[in-house]
Amino acid sequence: MYLKRKIDTYLTMWKNNQNKKPLIVKGPRQVGKTESIKQFAQKNYKSIIEINFVTSPLFKQITSNGYSAEAIIKNISLIDPSLKFIPGETLLFFDEIQEFPELATSLKFFNIDGRFDVICSGSLLGLNYKRIESNSVGYKTDYTMYSLDFEEFLWAKGYAQDVIDDMLQHMKELKPFSQLEHSVFTSHFLDYCILGGMPAVVREFVKNNTFEGTLEIQRQLIADYKEDIRKYAQGVDQTRVMNVFNSIPVQLAKENKKFQLAKIEKGARFQNYRGCIEWLQDAGMVNLCYCLNEAELPLKGNFDMNKFKVYFCDTGLFVAQLDDEAQEDLRANKNLSVYKGALYESIVSEALVKAGYGLYYYKRDDSTLEQDFFVRTANKLIPIEVKAKNGKSKSIAQLIKSDKYADISDGIKFCAGNIGLENSIYTFPYYCTFLLKRYLE
Repeated sequence: MYLKRKIDTYLTMWKNNQNKKPLIVKGPRQVGKTESIKQFAQKNYKSIIEINFVTSPLFKQITSNGYSAEAIIKNISLIDPSLKFIPGETLLFFDEIQEFPELATSLKFFNIDGRFDVICSGSLLGLNYKRIESNSVGYKTDYTMYSLDFEEFLWAKGYAQDVIDDMLQHMKELKPFSQLEHSVFTSHFLDYCILGGMPAVVREFVKNNTFEGTLEIQRQLIADYKEDIRKYAQGVDQTRVMNVFNSIPVQLAKENKKFQLAKIEKGARFQNYRGCIEWLQDAGMVNLCYCLNEAELPLKGNFDMNKFKVYFCDTGLFVAQLDDEAQEDLRANKNLSVYKGALYESIVSEALVKAGYGLYYYKRDDSTLEQDFFVRTANKLIPIEVKAKNGKSKSIAQLIKSDKYADISDGIKFCAGNIGLENSIYTFPYYCTFLLKRYLE
């Protein structure tokens, strides 16, 4: 069962571009990169040359005679003479390129040669990406793939694009959803929060229409991520990387979600842990949300590198690390208490990243003012608040009213309630978060 993904459309556009360059698809492990590329290849090419540098390490020798397209094709044919290179009809798919980042040097020559389309893919590319970048600058295109967002989850559940378009229209017109629509979308969204978007988990859920078996898959994925830490964490303290990873669920459950090293190790020093946290970010396992120095534009360069919150790249993996009782409560939609705020804040952070936004929050040291997230338009800064219930948005109201924050005139609140507008604060249900960028455009 193939799950429709947004990369499907992107790959078709890439292929149809007369000036396309070799493509690198990067992202965390198990988000569906290989599956989507294979699906695309089978539909569009007469010949597919797939080389996996993990399962077939012999192919790491294909650059032994240099990085030219001709030399590499010759060596591939030497290893496997059955492979056919048909100009204009062949895709070279280099998978698990993190195991052989030196191959990136060849992308320049494949780009100049122009006879064959080239796609590279791999997990943990952030860790080797400086090597890849320096070897192929100007001769490649990048695409970052994530686990399924809520739109892709709805596709997996059988909803067509007209349903998504109608949801966006509701937002544009500030037209509340009907009781039935709101109930159905809320139910699907809570399922998505618990499951996350890892394809193996979603596929199991859709196939059985039950949570049965999904937790085991999630926990295996977490075990795989930890195995990656042990395998790939070089140049940093693996134990510290693991301690950071294991502490995230506990840190998110706090009222103050700012990441605190004291919760990991007594007397821990930031300089000893910065590299470990950045390693997890580069690996695509976590997203960092930085504290703004001031609630004003621009966002980049206006934040404190030493103050941040840490969210999992996939909220389902966060949920899967809670204790068994919390698991059961979440799946029964009861007693969410301490984790409810963390759950929805995490899922909104994930949706923002998947939509292409950076993550920023604001907390004034001299007051109780704290704002969950910010996004920007061409000339406005928009505070985003995440409410476990449909309560008052005191921080947004203060940011809008105060003359101190000239870039802010409106705010957005995501909550369990319906669509509304009051005092320049636009309210939308959680399940609309994935549409935010389209709405603002």
